[in-house]
Amino acid sequence: MAALTPTAAPAPGQTPPQARDGKTVRVRAGRRPRVWRGAVLALAGVYFLVPLLSSFVFTVHTPGQGVSFAAYTGILSAEGFTQSLLLSLGLAAATIVLALLLAVPALIAVRLGAPRLRPLVEIVCMLPLVVPPIALVTGVTTVLRWGPDHLSRTPLYQTFLAVQNESFPVVLVLAYTVLALPFVYRSLDAGLRAVDVPTLVEAARNCGASMPYVILRVILPNLRSSLAGASFLTLALVLGEYTIASLLGFQPFAVWIVSVSGAQARMSVAVSLLSLLITWALLLLLSRAGTRAASATPAPPAPSGSPTSPASGKE
Repeated sequence: MAALTPTAAPAPGQTPPQARDGKTVRVRAGRRPRVWRGAVLALAGVYFLVPLLSSFVFTVHTPGQGVSFAAYTGILSAEGFTQSLLLSLGLAAATIVLALLLAVPALIAVRLGAPRLRPLVEIVCMLPLVVPPIALVTGVTTVLRWGPDHLSRTPLYQTFLAVQNESFPVVLVLAYTVLALPFVYRSLDAGLRAVDVPTLVEAARNCGASMPYVILRVILPNLRSSLAGASFLTLALVLGEYTIASLLGFQPFAVWIVSVSGAQARMSVAVSLLSLLITWALLLLLSRAGTRAASATPAPPAPSGSPTSPASGKE
């Protein structure tokens, strides 16, 4: 019989050697997945970066004139840029507040008191993904036209006029809130699933805390990353939405970009690139903030009867 030769123990992270025909063969498992992973990431990078680089070259290079950054330097002084951007930011802030005020109490109530209603709430929140924006804006337009014709002699007539104020169209806030519900629901539902909400609420209530205090000081701090994710998705939705605002006759940021593209194509592409970069920067900051918040959360103290507690160590 052949003598067995001892082999050294594999280092951490290495594949243990295998014997084949009396010889030691080291299997390099995991190398092929790494190659495929790198290839997929390279293709994704090319897919995303090539159009961006092409757009950037289009904005700075003029055939026969050379390189010029006039498309970027003239953005702040462009007519309507500041007004449209401030309008979109205001609409985004109002939409975020309204969407969170609707979704957070509803999801907490379903989580605590009626878990069986969760599929129904999910279906209702996901309906905007099924209904196209063009159908939604058609219904909104019909209601806005029907109101003044039938309610002109009632106090509601002024309400229909107020929601269509061009300085701050509340009707866009309502429409954007409906469009943002699927994203807000998914983000908050994931956060609530990761937290044992019934146990936290029961512990806080046993300590004498009121229900508003429990929601504001116990549940919401554990949902900071989910709230930030829902807010960011809503902000990106409002800044990029075009169909509803255009058909209703308002001019937020996305509509202004399209209106400028006819006369100043390079400037419109430059504004689109800058808004995309700003959105990516916000996403990176959000992800880093969520990671820091998760890592900074202290571990719960060990109970007094556990082996790791100081009291048990003295025994």
